Amino acid sequence: MSTLIHPTALVDPKAKLGENVEIGPYCILGPHVQIGDNCRLHGQVQIMGHTEIGAECEIYPFAVLGAPPQDFKYANDPTRLIVGEKNIIREQVTFHIGTAFARGQTVIGSNSFFMVGAHVGHDCIVGDGVVFANNATLGGEVTVEDKVIMGGLSAIHQKCRVGKHAFIGGGAPVTGDVIPYGMVDNHGQLAGLNLVGLKRRGFGRDCIHDLRAAYRLIFALEGAFSERVEDAARIFAERPEVGEILAFIKAPAARPLCMPEK
Repeated sequence: MSTLIHPTALVDPKAKLGENVEIGPYCILGPHVQIGDNCRLHGQVQIMGHTEIGAECEIYPFAVLGAPPQDFKYANDPTRLIVGEKNIIREQVTFHIGTAFARGQTVIGSNSFFMVGAHVGHDCIVGDGVVFANNATLGGEVTVEDKVIMGGLSAIHQKCRVGKHAFIGGGAPVTGDVIPYGMVDNHGQLAGLNLVGLKRRGFGRDCIHDLRAAYRLIFALEGAFSERVEDAARIFAERPEVGEILAFIKAPAARPLCMPEK
């Protein structure tokens, strides 16, 4: 099948379209847009700015991708939005380009599902295999690692990090960094590990047992936090998943850790 462009669509002659692309009615594509092979834009989709969409993405009506960032310092800089392959982008989803004063680009991975009204702000980095439920929102410069699930109406504060395989509860206001494999409750507080997700994704019993033990040690009430982190590093030195949590905790960060309720 060759590329199909509905007669009501407005596609700038400078836009670059791959093979077997379908552009539905009333879509608008700007001059700096690139669309990969086998993408489908259902209709009334607008893609603007310096935006690159990977192959086999499916984009539903009223999605707007590549709009300018919602930041007063933005001055029409030629920053970018890069979206990977095989993403499902539902109605009214918005992805913004980056800013010259931060990362310069917003980058979204592959094989992800963005439900109605999800928003990715400027300069965010989003990994592969994520799920954003309805109206899940990222502020600017947020990093979301692979396999994260965000519940409906949840919101991540600007410059936060969310580690791989984490689960964010519906409606949660997240103002701190969420450890890999962590679970955040509906009030925005760390509430243990994403055990259901770990089991569904094939993590073994021994691995989950060690992760739970390490979590209890790291977030215990006794002793200094730094000492508990070092104890976990020593006790679980052979468990790479625990090592990922500890590396995340020790990494430079703009925000404090999301912590359990005391």
